[in-house]
Amino acid sequence: MQNEREFDSLEQQQAVFGTQDQWIRMIEKAFHVEIGLRGDLLDIRGEHAERVLAGTVIDSLIHLYNRGETIRDEMVARLIEEAENGSLDTMFEAMDSVVTMNYKGLPIKCKTMGQQNYIKMLREKTVTVCIGPAGTGKTYLAVAQAAQELKDGDIERIIMSRPAIEAGEERLGFLPGDLAQKVDPYLRPLYDALNDVFGPDRADKLREKGIVEVAPLAYMRGRTLNHARIIIDEGQNASLSTLKMALTRLGENSRMVLTGDVTQIDLPRKSDSGLEKAAEILKNVEGLGILRLTNRDVVRARIVKDIVKAFEKAEEREKRFRSDQQGSRSRRPSHFEEGKKEPK
Repeated sequence: MQNEREFDSLEQQQAVFGTQDQWIRMIEKAFHVEIGLRGDLLDIRGEHAERVLAGTVIDSLIHLYNRGETIRDEMVARLIEEAENGSLDTMFEAMDSVVTMNYKGLPIKCKTMGQQNYIKMLREKTVTVCIGPAGTGKTYLAVAQAAQELKDGDIERIIMSRPAIEAGEERLGFLPGDLAQKVDPYLRPLYDALNDVFGPDRADKLREKGIVEVAPLAYMRGRTLNHARIIIDEGQNASLSTLKMALTRLGENSRMVLTGDVTQIDLPRKSDSGLEKAAEILKNVEGLGILRLTNRDVVRARIVKDIVKAFEKAEEREKRFRSDQQGSRSRRPSHFEEGKKEPK
């Protein structure tokens, strides 16, 4: 790996350095190197291994610029992480996977290998169960894939549903309006994904024609859904019996995806969540795939990935603490072992 690089143009150099050299500063901090310009040449100084990694990230930024990609803070952070893990090649392979084109004519692409595996499973399996943290694109990519299937004529409609469960201390009964108006805010993330893919106007028309349907999960009972892509979102907030009901709605020439984040259960008792239980029960069913995304697949703002990691560490500490407490109680000697007499 060369220590020096020559840019093709001033624009390319500016894109790689970022505003006020912010991208270069991120690379310097990550790999403990010094990066500067000597005339038209970019020079990297530091330990050999760190120079190699920094150079790989810079080469990747040049490659992205030449491809016409917009370089953002989270993109540079992801390049740094993938370089450290030795997986830049797989990242670029994933980024070549175009799911569909949005209403602006721009490609919707996978950004991680986990997302690429998700799309592959959506295309190959009749039922897909995808479990992962916030920001991994579970719902958005499912909508994008459904949009492409609709364009290709593989399905006749898209049906999207999620449990109308309150998060935190908010309650449906305090919201104004009838039942439909009360549950509508809980379906808003599905509307947002539809608007991003189809555009607000076309999304509204598709819903008016019944080609796209968005409804609370409870409304699925008793139906048989044919020639459709069914997206069940927020599955962690449904009981096992409710998920069984939803999964058995699948009709002729239909496919379903069930998504959820088991770290964000809003049910009064977390043990009532049926998502992990359903995944365990269904793991050997032919035609059904189960995929688990991780914090490495988070593609929102960089801080979201850091937040997910922080909570994962805190939850792991809590599990270890509880395990130690239980172990301590199980090892505690009885009063017989302590020399006490058996009470009469």
